[in-house]
Amino acid sequence: MYSKILQFPKDFAWGTATASYQIEGGVKEGGRVPSIWDTFSHTPHKIEDGKTGDVAVDHFHRFPEDIALMKQLGLKHYRLSLAWPRIIVDEKGTIEPRGLAFYDHLIDALLEAGITPYVTLYHWDLPQYLQDIGGWENRKTVDAFLRYAEVAVQHFSDRVENWMTFNEPWVASFCGNLNGAHAPGKKDVPVALQVAHHMLLAHGKVVRIIKDIAPKAKVGIVQNLAWVEPATQKDEDILAAVRWDGAYNRWFTDPVFNGSYPEDMVSYFGNHMPVMQESDVEAMAAPIDFLGVNYYTRRLVAYDSQDQFIEAKQTYRAYVPRAEFEEFEVWPEGLYKVLTSVKEKYGDIPIYISENGTTLKDVVSADGCVHDPSRVAYLHDHFSAVHQAIAEGCDIRGYFVWSLLDNYEWGFGFSKRFGIVYVDYEDDLRRIPKDSAYFLAGVARTNTVKVQSL
Repeated sequence: MYSKILQFPKDFAWGTATASYQIEGGVKEGGRVPSIWDTFSHTPHKIEDGKTGDVAVDHFHRFPEDIALMKQLGLKHYRLSLAWPRIIVDEKGTIEPRGLAFYDHLIDALLEAGITPYVTLYHWDLPQYLQDIGGWENRKTVDAFLRYAEVAVQHFSDRVENWMTFNEPWVASFCGNLNGAHAPGKKDVPVALQVAHHMLLAHGKVVRIIKDIAPKAKVGIVQNLAWVEPATQKDEDILAAVRWDGAYNRWFTDPVFNGSYPEDMVSYFGNHMPVMQESDVEAMAAPIDFLGVNYYTRRLVAYDSQDQFIEAKQTYRAYVPRAEFEEFEVWPEGLYKVLTSVKEKYGDIPIYISENGTTLKDVVSADGCVHDPSRVAYLHDHFSAVHQAIAEGCDIRGYFVWSLLDNYEWGFGFSKRFGIVYVDYEDDLRRIPKDSAYFLAGVARTNTVKVQSL
C-alpha cells in the first residue's frame, strides 16, 4: 500500500458555495421583485420536476442555522451571491433597503462566525423588469447592472473584500438564449452571442467601478471551464473540438485576458457576431485579481452536422464513469489540465476553484446519517488534481465545493442533489451533514489530503 500526504499552501481557502435563487426562497418577502427565474420556473414544462424556487431551501429565514453548520464544520470561507431583485427593484434604479438589510444580517453573521464572504454579483437572477425591455440583449441592462453593482459595493465593501462579477457567463447566455434550457428560455444564436458580449462588457466595466469604490478589493470573474478533447482522431472531430473550446471556453476567457475574441470563432460566427462599440474590447479586458474556475467535466466532442451552433456534440466513452448528473464525466484529470492550460495561455493569474462537486441519489440511512462515499471519492480525487497543478506552478488560492446545501438545481428543480449537507424536502427542510461534509471539514482543518493506492 502506497500512502502520501498532500500538503496545500498556507492560507489555502477551503469552503463551499451557493447561489441566491437556488437557496433563498422568500421570493415575495423583503420587497424583492420577480426575476427571470421566477417567471421561467412558473412556466409549465420548463422545470423537470415542475417545482419552483419560491421557497427553495428557505435560506432567507434559516441562514443563521446554515451559518452555524459551516462554523460547526470549521469552514472559514463561503461563496454566496446577491439577488439583484432584492436590491434594485425597478428600471429607475430604486433601492430596496430591506434587501440590503437582509444581506447586512447575513454578512455580519458570517463574519461573527469567523467565515470570510466571497460575493458574486450576478448568478443568473436578472430582474424581470429588465427582461421586459430585452434583458441582456439590450445594452441598457449593462448600465442597470453597473448601477446595481455600485450600490452593492458601496454598501458592503466595508465587510466584503472578495468580489466576483459574473458566474458562468456562457451558461447564462447560451443555456438561457441558445438552447432555451434556462431563463429566459430563448433559442437564437445571434441573441445568445449578443447577451454574452453584454455580460463580458458589464464585467469589465464593473471591475473598474469596484476598484474605484474599494481600492483594496479583490475582483474576479467566474468561468465554467471544461477540458475539451476530440472523440476520435478524425479531422472533422478534431475541428469540432477546437470549435467547442472556442465557443465555450476561449470566447469567454480571451476577451478578459487578451482583449479580443478568438479569431477562429469570429470568422466562424460571421454575420452572427454581436453588435459592439469600438471601446468595448478595451473595457472587457479590465485587469482582474483572480479567476474563478468552475469545473465539472471533460467534454469529449464529435462533429455533428445537425448542430446549428458549432456543428459539434458531446459524446461519451462507456468505460469512463459518469455522475448521476449524466452529462458530467467523473474526470479529475480534466481539472488538472484546465488549470495548467489557463497558466499556459494567460499567465500566472491567481485562481480559485469557485465550484466543483457532483450529484448523487442521496438518502438518509437507518442510522440517521447520509453516507455518500462516491462524493467523498470524487472530492478526494479532484482535490488531488488541484494539488498536482499547484505542484507544477499554478497559483491556486482556494477551493469552494458546490454546494453547501442540496438546493434548487435550475431546470432540474429539486431532482439533483449537489449538497454536502442533505436537505429533507419531505420533513421541514431539515439539514443533515453528509459524510462528504465531514470529509471536507477534515481537509480544511488539516489543509491536507491523504492519497492511498495499492
